[in-house]
Amino acid sequence: MACLVIVGGFYGDEGKGKIVAYLAKKECPLIAVRGGVGPNAGHTFSYEGKTHKVRMLPSAALNPSTRLMIGAGVLIDPKILSNEISEFSASNRTLIDSQSGVIEKIHIERDIEAEHLKNNIGTTGTGTGPANSDRALRSLKIAKDVPELIPYIGDVSGAVNEAIDNGEKVLVEGTQGTFLSLYHGGYPYVTSKDVTASGICSDIGIGPKRVDDVLIVFKAYVTRVGKGPLEGEISSDDAKARGWLEYGSVTGRQRRASPFDTGLARRAIKLNGATQIAITKLDILFPETAGITDFSKLPQNAKNFVEDVERESGLKVVLLGTGTELDQIIDRRA
Repeated sequence: MACLVIVGGFYGDEGKGKIVAYLAKKECPLIAVRGGVGPNAGHTFSYEGKTHKVRMLPSAALNPSTRLMIGAGVLIDPKILSNEISEFSASNRTLIDSQSGVIEKIHIERDIEAEHLKNNIGTTGTGTGPANSDRALRSLKIAKDVPELIPYIGDVSGAVNEAIDNGEKVLVEGTQGTFLSLYHGGYPYVTSKDVTASGICSDIGIGPKRVDDVLIVFKAYVTRVGKGPLEGEISSDDAKARGWLEYGSVTGRQRRASPFDTGLARRAIKLNGATQIAITKLDILFPETAGITDFSKLPQNAKNFVEDVERESGLKVVLLGTGTELDQIIDRRA
């Protein structure tokens, strides 16, 4: 695995949390480090019947031997972070870059009260947009300015680069999805920064030559929360009938849905320089695949779907999610 970047291929909600948690359990990386925006992104994973949600820590939190880091480009909500550190007993293995930005109460208030963000864009109301605005103006507090964060402060870029130099395994976790990128998404219905693989690496402080592989995660269908373009969008009733009706892990808002978009996937692969593909929720598209962990045992229609994705993208689908549990995955990396 060496240094692996995991990034969302559509509009977020692709199941990156499950993929990161699975790889952390399987590969035991020395470091899992989170890039992206901040607590406006929730990652979900289930293990032994218990569902976990993280908005600050990397989704590798269940692996007690993995160090959990947050890059300088990520916004910190101290209260949310503190709760997650407590939940996963992670105080001795959490490291926050000293230059991570800090969300304060005023940012959340501005986010909720701003008519443009709330009514036109559909913000999560977590304060990330206003905080990133203040960061661009060079007026935002950073982690080293906040006493309650001092025990976790360090040089994340230095630690990650040193691990790579030593040949250690490093998982780099992105948030949101490619087409929520401030630069490459459907502007203005986007998040407040770039969230492609390049942006995630910048958040953490690693150069492009440090990365061995970029694993792009797609869901077997497309969903997005909030406003903005969604090619082939189906009605809520249709989504419910297909089992595609979902709700955002942070806001609880209903996700809009559409069938898998091959053209969008190809563009995401180019934008991220992806080298591998993971597809989640195959069991929702093909219920008869639930719990299968051997590709050869998939029904032919599911195999055809995967092979079509591979043919259209030119990349191998190395991981296939067939259920909510971490071990409900077909691993084709060998």
